[in-house]
Amino acid sequence: MPWTKIYSDKTEFEEAAKASSVPLRGITYAEALREAQAQLLRDDERVFIFGEGIDDPGGVFGSTLGLHTEFGDERVFDTPLAENALTGIAAGAATAGMRPILVHMRIDFMPLTMDPILNHAAKWHYMFGGAVHVPMVIRSIVGRGWGSAAQHSQNIHALFAHIPGLKVVMPATPYDAKGLLMSASADGNPVIFIEHRWLYGHTGHVPEEPYTVPLGKGVVRREGSDVTIVAISHMAAEATKAARSLAEEGIECEIIDPRTLRPLDTELIISSVKKTGRLVVADTGWQYGGIGAEITTRLVEDAFGALKAPVERINIPDCPTPASPVLEAAYYPGVTEIENAVKRVIAG
Repeated sequence: MPWTKIYSDKTEFEEAAKASSVPLRGITYAEALREAQAQLLRDDERVFIFGEGIDDPGGVFGSTLGLHTEFGDERVFDTPLAENALTGIAAGAATAGMRPILVHMRIDFMPLTMDPILNHAAKWHYMFGGAVHVPMVIRSIVGRGWGSAAQHSQNIHALFAHIPGLKVVMPATPYDAKGLLMSASADGNPVIFIEHRWLYGHTGHVPEEPYTVPLGKGVVRREGSDVTIVAISHMAAEATKAARSLAEEGIECEIIDPRTLRPLDTELIISSVKKTGRLVVADTGWQYGGIGAEITTRLVEDAFGALKAPVERINIPDCPTPASPVLEAAYYPGVTEIENAVKRVIAG
């Protein structure tokens, strides 16, 4: 299936498209996000998009480029630097029947919005006995590289996944970026939609027509028999590269991309581990209290007997991000760390 494939670069996609028996349309992750938002704006008058810098010449790294010109500044508009107030506006508008998409260019500033997210948007459906829905989407971007340091490159998705009433999405491919954003807008619940900046230039197959990808359903990116790698967000691309290298050594890895962290597709993960007997979890965030801990615990609770070796977790170091390029390069795990973790679980 072409939509499950993660391509190393645009050239690899173009070669796959030439060899394919069915037409493959290739656009980038950023272009897929823009296309999804344009189609949502076109098809649903309740949708509006707002946030800091979305009408800038760069258009949030290309993901909102030109939307304000096409749909007008009443439906796509820039905002002041007031994250808490803006999130409260989004929650109120959603409760009143609109379907806002609020764009936070960096997730680091979302802790400023925790009151309207945690105490309001996440709870109103429950507190009003199901009579109130809060169909809002908060797009936020995980930074990385270029010396972004401790306050502009954090991976705090586990913080939001901890909260009942929220759904948390982390798409790893252009196909999923579009399909999951379409689903998030239509869901009826508050969705935290987290995008990794390093994925924005990735090219993949994306149909031109509107489509949805179901929330709470993971996907097998690569089939294998020896080790299961649950790879989150950008780590799915890193795991794909590692799996190709390991295959040359006779180690076949199965890659599971959860796509949605809450709800989590536990059934898919456990099914894979029952087949391989080994698990590596590759996450973009910290280890303590992280998504890897949740995945590992669910496996231990429901399928401990399937494990042939201890679980390996790959995370960033448990400290703030350094600004130095040398330290930054050492801080972020990737292909090498995944390969080493797989070899350790194979060794038992």
